[in-house]
Amino acid sequence: MLIAALEDAAGPAIVLDAGLAVLHATAGAERLIGAPVPAGVSLVKTLCGQADDRPIAASLAAGLATSGTVERPAPDGTTRILRVRATPIQRDQRRIGWLVVLDRADHAEADSAAPAVLFHGMWTRDPAMKRVFHVIARAAAREVGVLVRGPTGSGKELVAHAIHALSPRAKGPFRAVNCAALPPNLLESELFGHVKGAFTGAVRDSPGIFRAAHRGTLLLDEVAEMPLELQAKLLRVLETRTVIPVGSTDAVEVDARIVAATHQPLRAAVEQGRFRADLMYRLRVVPVFLPPLSARRGDVELLAHKFIAQLNEQDGRRIARIAPGALEALEDYAWPGNVRELRSALEYAYVIGDGAVLVETDLPPEVSGAAVDVGRNASPVVGGTEQPEAHRIRMVLERAAGNRERAAQMLGISRVTLWRRMRTHGLLDPEEIAAAGE
Repeated sequence: MLIAALEDAAGPAIVLDAGLAVLHATAGAERLIGAPVPAGVSLVKTLCGQADDRPIAASLAAGLATSGTVERPAPDGTTRILRVRATPIQRDQRRIGWLVVLDRADHAEADSAAPAVLFHGMWTRDPAMKRVFHVIARAAAREVGVLVRGPTGSGKELVAHAIHALSPRAKGPFRAVNCAALPPNLLESELFGHVKGAFTGAVRDSPGIFRAAHRGTLLLDEVAEMPLELQAKLLRVLETRTVIPVGSTDAVEVDARIVAATHQPLRAAVEQGRFRADLMYRLRVVPVFLPPLSARRGDVELLAHKFIAQLNEQDGRRIARIAPGALEALEDYAWPGNVRELRSALEYAYVIGDGAVLVETDLPPEVSGAAVDVGRNASPVVGGTEQPEAHRIRMVLERAAGNRERAAQMLGISRVTLWRRMRTHGLLDPEEIAAAGE
């Protein structure tokens, strides 16, 4: 029963003693290997044979946790590729054995065993993402306009931070502004500053974010949403390297490198008359295209383990491994919210689940496949059971101690979107709805 429970929780597995000899192999592990794995045999010889390159064997011999792929002959005469993850079992700071977990990997998945790269907060094994890192490093060294394009949650601000850190301006300030988050009049003041009395509420001078980024880097996020009249003023700033605060006629010198970011093609915005072509050419000298997480399937497991390691540092639940079913669900999900949504899903798993193994039922319903589309006007309770999204929001709010800003970040959505979903599911107080004029 214990061995059956082990396979249910971890998948096909082999337990080794401290000397790397087999103590027990589950039936699933023997099926994957294609031969019996009796107690006492050397796992290294069983898996790796006499191959010249044996990185898994080398890591185990050094006492290091490891993962990778090995080739095994299949019954039909072809080659079967197995993915291997080995974790030491320790008691009282002493290694007493190993847990080795196996599963199938096709040739595309075998590529995911390529070395992982950490680049200024961004992890990847994906070759396309590694090429993006190379472009970022080359562009950072030159004072050229960089336009970062990628879907929501793909890491555009991390790219901007990397450009700043790798540039000659690294010791200067880094500032960011979301051009879609403010109405035009407030955005102009936020960018260029204002003088006292420029408008109602301007009780003192404000330097603006351009001057705050002097001799540093300024990220203009969602730049495609900037109104046309402000685009003309931004172009003037880039050409003259001066800003004119709202309510003033005096130009002030500024020296800030601009990194622009957007989730939509700027060329399409130009064709639609929503963006100035001359400004696009100033901002888009070096375009950086971030691939969505759905195009980096091999990175899902890597990122999941990195996020779990970070979450394990918090008080509360500690996760030692991801069950095979949960990992399959994570890898099969489309991740429309990209890396940000993946982290949110794992934070949700910490809220919902218990124990050292992250199982499929810990995951958000949309990831595990348990979500049910009940329509926008459905009641928040169906058959006495709270709907999955309503339950998720309630649990995350509890985790965030009622802080909606933090809860929205954990869910991978904006605070406004969180408010709307809370209203849909009846999670708002009637007084709050009335105060909003609804």
